[in-house]
Amino acid sequence: MGRVSEPVRPPSELDQLAERYVEEYAASQPTVATYIGVPGHEDRWPDLTPAGHAAHAGLLRRTIDAVEERDPVDRRDDVARSAMLERLGAELARYEAGWAQAALNTTESPLQDFRMTFDLMPTDTEQDWETIARRLQALPAALAGYTAGLDAAAANGQVAAGRQVRLCAGIARRWAGSTTEPGFYAGFVAGAPVPADGALARDLAAAVAGVEAALLTFADHLERELLPRAPEADGVGREHYALESRFHAGVDLDLEETYAWGWQELARIVAEKEAVAESIAPGQGVAGAIAVLDADPARLVRGREALQTWLQETADRAIAALDGVHFDVPEPVRRIEGRLTPTSGQGVYYTGPTEDFRRPGRMWWSLPEGVTDMTTWRETTTVFHEGVPGHHLQVGQTVYNAALLNRWQRLLCWCSAHAEGWALYSERLMAELGFLDDPGDRLGMLDAQELRTARVVLDIGVHLDLPIPAGEGLGTRWTYDVAAEFLRRHVSMDDAMRTDELHRYLGWPGQAPVYKVGERVLLTCRQQAEVRGGGDFDLKAWHRDVLDLGPLGLGPLAAELARM
Repeated sequence: MGRVSEPVRPPSELDQLAERYVEEYAASQPTVATYIGVPGHEDRWPDLTPAGHAAHAGLLRRTIDAVEERDPVDRRDDVARSAMLERLGAELARYEAGWAQAALNTTESPLQDFRMTFDLMPTDTEQDWETIARRLQALPAALAGYTAGLDAAAANGQVAAGRQVRLCAGIARRWAGSTTEPGFYAGFVAGAPVPADGALARDLAAAVAGVEAALLTFADHLERELLPRAPEADGVGREHYALESRFHAGVDLDLEETYAWGWQELARIVAEKEAVAESIAPGQGVAGAIAVLDADPARLVRGREALQTWLQETADRAIAALDGVHFDVPEPVRRIEGRLTPTSGQGVYYTGPTEDFRRPGRMWWSLPEGVTDMTTWRETTTVFHEGVPGHHLQVGQTVYNAALLNRWQRLLCWCSAHAEGWALYSERLMAELGFLDDPGDRLGMLDAQELRTARVVLDIGVHLDLPIPAGEGLGTRWTYDVAAEFLRRHVSMDDAMRTDELHRYLGWPGQAPVYKVGERVLLTCRQQAEVRGGGDFDLKAWHRDVLDLGPLGLGPLAAELARM
């Protein structure tokens, strides 16, 4: 592969098509436009009615046809063409099957976009808040369109499980707030730097009142109209699961083989974790080691401000230590922001920089309701996952890499298995490089690995109703209670966070397993490259080549890495 320092060649026909498609996609999906920083859509929402979904599917079809008509002019074009056909095809399949229109869950659906989009909007000037006011004013109509889309999907038999419907109604009510507890939107505009008695303040207050009323109407509708049509079973079945797994993985997985491998990998990680725990608290097991670490005042940060400071400092230290030694971090990518989310229940996640890097990449921590303190031994590895060399390096370098990647690759292309696989691989790499030699931090890394592996087993097992191996002491089949007990054994979180995790897997099928699946592909491809390269193998150069490919589904990724 080439390097970032190469001269930019003239845009190919495929590059020009990709450029147009980014603009068309941003117009179709304004929340995505905000996420990637494409201007012109700041006060709009996507059309989630049946007609809106049909229009977006039409855009995908037209673009796939146009990509197929273009012959690649070089190797770079060939990789981009392969990526576009795979990713757009996987997205279109969800629309054609109707499940994109039915999306409703506790973690990643349009309901969350209606809140999280505001996290990324500028809030510095009065003009910024005028834009926010217009977007808030447009939100009730967007919610109504979302409702119409959900109803149409349900009429075709496609509706989220009853548990997800009930939980999402609760989320909507919580964000709407009450007379005693302000919701998200009221708290958000309360910080607007505008005169309290001015027209803009009145517009914001009126818009929030409209949003709150719309959220309550939405919650009522979910419970009254959607819930009676929702299945009570949490598992989605093989056909639906295979569709979602293909979308998240970028390849058709052998689900039974992956399930069996997950059990084996889980046993391996548990054994390694027990060995590290013995070095921390001899004879006391993993629970004893965790108790020792949780009681260590040097590993505790108290309060939201202190936690945010710790996140920022830990991320900055990692960048300084890695840059120029193990990776060459582009100058704009050396800046990252650690932030806490304004609401609970969103987990930990990353948002990429805008194209001009004016808004930097950010890693977000969502604390459980009422929690303000956190122990750091679990979180050090997560900073590496979300920051450098994880998501921030991968996404930031992709955005920066205009010499090798077209605009669609840099801004829009995303495959969970590739992105999360790289981030999970990065955690293991940091242990390999000595950054997790502290026994507590290493236990935290293994604790995270155990979580990611446990959900390979749980996610596939629940949704496909696969048998539980004999000897696990969990019974023979997956149920909600069995899944909860399984997580209690393998996830050292408090009950609220563990329950949120379980609800995520139940409502977002096929996504959670691809962390470990993506890591598995990267580790396998690296081992193969080491064999091919022998004594000449250069790990830093291999990492650079992997990142220079840009985002890919696991199928195209494995094919490209086999060439290295």
